[in-house]
Amino acid sequence: MVFKLLVVVLLLAILASLAGGLIFLIRDKGHTERAVKSLTLRIVLSIALFLLLLIGYVTGLIQPHGITPAP
Repeated sequence: MVFKLLVVVLLLAILASLAGGLIFLIRDKGHTERAVKSLTLRIVLSIALFLLLLIGYVTGLIQPHGITPAP
């Protein structure tokens, strides 16, 4: 349960960083580096989420499942 909660928190942080980058881009009109820093944070959070999912798969915390067609 904690693993799933951490994944959801990371996803929400990624969305918040993306929204922050958009707001900074609109307000500052490209004159400051706040938008770049916000989008860099989004990339770091995305990589962290990917690594967390990879670790969860390797350790067996999450199991992949395929979509099987109905007979």
